[in-house]
Amino acid sequence: MKEKLIINADECYQQAEEKANHYFQSLYAQAQKKTYVKVLTEDIHLWKHKHIRHHSIFSLFSRGKGKTNTSGYHNYIKWLNYTGKLDNYLNRSISYIFMRDLGKALNSPDTEKRIGSIVDSLKTQLTSTTADRKNDGELFSMTALYRLAQKEGVESTFIWLINKLKNVSTNIPTGMNAEHAQRKLIKIIAGVIMQENEEMDVGVTVEDRKQRLDKAIRLGYSYGLTYPFIDDLLDAEILSDEEEKQYAYLIRSTLTTGVVPELGDWVGNNAELIRYIHTELREAFEYIKAHQRPETRNSFFEQSYVFFNSQEVDRDKDLTNAKYTNEELYIPVILKSASSRLIVRSVIGAPEDEGFDSRTFFYGIYNQLADDFADMFDDLKDGAVTPYTYYLKYHDKRPDLINPFEMYWTVISNLIHQVYHSDKMTREVILDRAINGLKRFKERAGTEKYKEVMDLFGSGNPKFNKLIQEMVRKADDVDFFDKLLRDHMITSLKNDRQGQEDFIETAKAIRSQINSVLDIPKTNEMADSIIDAANYSLQGEGKRLRPIVTWFMGVNAYGLNSSILEPLLKSLEYMHTASLIFDDLPSQDNAALRRGRPTLHEVYTISIAELTGLFLTQKAILEQTTLDQFHSKAVLRLIQYSAQVTADMCRGQAMDLDSKGQQLSLEQLNRMCFYKTGLGFEASILMPAILANTSKLEIDALKKFARHAGIAFQIKDDLLDVEGDTALLGKSTGKDTENNSSTFVSILGVNDAKKEMWENYCIAMESLQDVPRDTDFLKHFLDYIINRDK
Repeated sequence: MKEKLIINADECYQQAEEKANHYFQSLYAQAQKKTYVKVLTEDIHLWKHKHIRHHSIFSLFSRGKGKTNTSGYHNYIKWLNYTGKLDNYLNRSISYIFMRDLGKALNSPDTEKRIGSIVDSLKTQLTSTTADRKNDGELFSMTALYRLAQKEGVESTFIWLINKLKNVSTNIPTGMNAEHAQRKLIKIIAGVIMQENEEMDVGVTVEDRKQRLDKAIRLGYSYGLTYPFIDDLLDAEILSDEEEKQYAYLIRSTLTTGVVPELGDWVGNNAELIRYIHTELREAFEYIKAHQRPETRNSFFEQSYVFFNSQEVDRDKDLTNAKYTNEELYIPVILKSASSRLIVRSVIGAPEDEGFDSRTFFYGIYNQLADDFADMFDDLKDGAVTPYTYYLKYHDKRPDLINPFEMYWTVISNLIHQVYHSDKMTREVILDRAINGLKRFKERAGTEKYKEVMDLFGSGNPKFNKLIQEMVRKADDVDFFDKLLRDHMITSLKNDRQGQEDFIETAKAIRSQINSVLDIPKTNEMADSIIDAANYSLQGEGKRLRPIVTWFMGVNAYGLNSSILEPLLKSLEYMHTASLIFDDLPSQDNAALRRGRPTLHEVYTISIAELTGLFLTQKAILEQTTLDQFHSKAVLRLIQYSAQVTADMCRGQAMDLDSKGQQLSLEQLNRMCFYKTGLGFEASILMPAILANTSKLEIDALKKFARHAGIAFQIKDDLLDVEGDTALLGKSTGKDTENNSSTFVSILGVNDAKKEMWENYCIAMESLQDVPRDTDFLKHFLDYIINRDK
């Protein structure tokens, strides 16, 4: 049955076009008359007194100290604070966000007061934490974000979001930028949270604030999802022409009827991708729709349709077509830039704010023209039509074309004096932003390329352009916090992804190396059945996590030669495999599958399994005695430690068996988990440290890491036993329930078990601050633990 239309798409888009055309004609008239030149020249002469300073000969030696690389987040904040520039830096940054994202007028007393409050709070936070941070990678760490979520009482929402972001990143197809998708999503979520936060009254209750933040995070994700999976996907030429038509129909139908159509049979090679996207977007759409106020629902659908259709209009343009009018180039830009921001307010169902719609509508093109300028060469390479790419291609053939650089300054002049009524702070912020944008472009493009660009785009008024270029060369103190965050976030995401990939690739290589040496050769002195059984267990598809961690610790942290560590790696896997053999016995967990194959006692006999486990524990000790390139006292300490770990692990297993049918407390479960699992991780981390004669302080920090990493690992195992896929796990799920075992899930429930896992994750990560070595691999290892599927 055909769904009923809830908006008249043609009518609402036509009305939006008429409004945009009216705005464009006003800007066009100003640009033709070059009214911006006189107005902005006066503005810049007033503005530059705060930004062009004469320095003494002594200050020349300290200028830029600490500022040479603004991507160093904490160092740059320190430098700003040291030079007394941090207050102005934060004030213009927060003011800009209030103007851009919240649609506020900066001359409002309430807005000024609110900005001042945020600046004071942010400065305190930045200056108090910067001194304590050991590297720039912690700002967007999972630990810091989870701690913030804990403070607000939205841990479960955070965990939900992290899983969603992980799935999105996993499903970003080749040809699209996963870091860009994540950054954009995070930015939109942050923007929606900020909108919601500003709507809350001072006296809002803790519980109400928690519920509203939960909703804002989910709404932000739901709206943000449209960027990677609608705009970016359609821009990336991943889909065939036929698939794009099918997909565009789905989006249009959804926005005009309020109902997501069934996917049906997908024609094309991207069916699996589209099925995932369709499911995720439908869930997101339904969540947004369910949280719309009746009075804003139509506005949401109309703005969303205008945004989508204006993007489609731009997307359909062909750079080889030399006949587009100025109206065709600029009106879709006005529409998509304004509607994308207007949607956010309707998404959260915020009440009307006097002047918001008008300010936001006029403001949007400013940001879009700035973004298009920054991206013009990438857009040109992709064949995308923007005012800049089109002017680059046809300026010498089409004298009627508006110079987009002149339009940009016209928009700025119009905003400062017509929209924001010549407000001083607005002038300060917008000119700061404009000069900063040119500085950043010059830095990326290089001086020669930048000069070439300015010779073309600045030709509209050479005298005015000369003044602008003087500001670009000489003006100081025009940086913005959101740009610093953006650069830092992109760097963090890239480094994290690259680090994870490197860790996984190295781990695969180490795993392969370990597998090649694990087999135990047969001897005439030992019954073949025991060695056959041992090798059967060792040849299973084990993760080899413990010896892999030992390799990383030995080689990366302590600089030990990988070849002399081989006996230690083998001993760890022998001990671990022995513990699994005992775990699986009918007298204990009675498991039928292990590492994707029948358990040892199922293939051989219970007696052989018991003897094989004992054999492997002794074989492990034997391997340790061959570490003859280390000091004998260190090897002796290692063997003593290893024997104690084995004994304690037996105690942990006994505790586990004794707990069958009993309801353990969380404290008891943590203790049992440490003995069963945590000690194995501790051994893999501490054994190289023992051989390297590490200090007690460092040993204690590593023990703390191992304890909590082991608990996090066990909780993840318990969760996988409930939520995991048998095919991926290589063992049956539901065994804990079948065996009536106390687990983190049985004691806490799934949601609280996830919180407990994250708590242990955070403690483990925080403990690494006391380890004076390269511990990135331990961080990646811990990330692997909580994100694994098996």
